[in-house]
Amino acid sequence: MVQNHILYHYKPSFIAAAAAAALFANTTLFHMWQIYKRKTWYFIPFAIGGIFETGGYTGRMISSRQSPDFKVWPYIMQSLLLLLAPALFAASIYMILGRIIALTGGESRSIIKRRWITKIFVAGDVISFLGQSAGGGILANAKTDSQLTLGERVISNFHLRMVWRPTSRSSSMGLEWQAYLFVLYLASILIMTRSVFRVVEYIQGSDGFLLKREIYLYLFDAVLMFITMLLFNFAHPSKVVVGKRSRLGSADLGAIDGHGLSQVRPNY
Repeated sequence: MVQNHILYHYKPSFIAAAAAAALFANTTLFHMWQIYKRKTWYFIPFAIGGIFETGGYTGRMISSRQSPDFKVWPYIMQSLLLLLAPALFAASIYMILGRIIALTGGESRSIIKRRWITKIFVAGDVISFLGQSAGGGILANAKTDSQLTLGERVISNFHLRMVWRPTSRSSSMGLEWQAYLFVLYLASILIMTRSVFRVVEYIQGSDGFLLKREIYLYLFDAVLMFITMLLFNFAHPSKVVVGKRSRLGSADLGAIDGHGLSQVRPNY
């Protein structure tokens, strides 16, 4: 047994954890059904993030029944799973961006080549998680926040360049692909806000204001991540692209490059 003050400064709420686990489980199941129904296999990491969120709050449910003699494994379970899940959500945003770049023939308008977007940011998320699990909370979370800021700049830069100098392919698609970029903006802001909260939480330390009050975990982590998952339930990426095919036209993503001519396959 481990003394409760080492793990929690409060008794975790069973009702709050159960409600969060149930909400995440439902939206995750819906995502899994959407992925299967609409063949959007590239969105599987997002659903795995939902599984991690569900597992994380399940861990908190278990901890709530162990007070005052908390065991270590449920605490580690909730801590690691809740830290990792947003990295998978962020990775999914980069995958969608890469596909939008491909279907609009806009690679020449992106400051990072689409084949590198997912690789660069996902690698950074993996490094971030390893740093977190090794105890480097502040540094790791800071890297995550920085990456999300860079990721949002990549989206904004691409969007502005496409508006100023649209490709022939994007012009023929109407404005739906642009509308979906705003979905990516909103999701990025939600994840970034959560990351800033985590940075402040770790900077304050184990005796900090935020770690001593459970309510802030739910307000600035659970609620924001649930809204992110719900956002993509309603604005599912299949509205833009399914597999390698665009919903905005008959284009095959494998046949589109920056000029809309070559037969380059996307690396996602």
